[in-house]
Amino acid sequence: MISIGELPQLHSDSVLEQTKSTESLRVCLIALGEETFGIDLRQVREVFEPESITPVPGMPVALVGVTNLRGTIIPLADVGAALGVVSVSTLPKYAVVVRHGVQQVGILVENVPEIRTIQSDDLVASPVRTAAEGLPLFSKAFKTEKKLSSMVEVSRLLASLEGTVNDQSP
Repeated sequence: MISIGELPQLHSDSVLEQTKSTESLRVCLIALGEETFGIDLRQVREVFEPESITPVPGMPVALVGVTNLRGTIIPLADVGAALGVVSVSTLPKYAVVVRHGVQQVGILVENVPEIRTIQSDDLVASPVRTAAEGLPLFSKAFKTEKKLSSMVEVSRLLASLEGTVNDQSP
């Protein structure tokens, strides 16, 4: 299990960099396929390596099963399709437990490269990308290294997963 404090910090986390803007946002970067996304760190409960995934019959395709995290059953979701990403690995290595209100889901990801501070000046309107249900899953975009990455709206992502569950009922 990786604690949030163990992830590498970037130079942009230094005090000098933070003085250029009064507002900043801490994000947990996640990697899916060739894409990198950000999740507001306030919505990340923890990152861990699932020891086992138990499939549950009748679950929607995006929900691959459940795992036990210190006595709490966590549903695990493969959100690559919802985010428009084709995974390059067979089985994601990590689960990022995100929460919105009382809901929490483990999002399966290939890597969690770092925690990063993003200045509000560096956020731009996100290119429109939607889930199969038509919900916009991204709020803002920011530059990571040499490409544009999007901020995942956890509430919209969880709502899209719920929509998948509702679509499967008889």
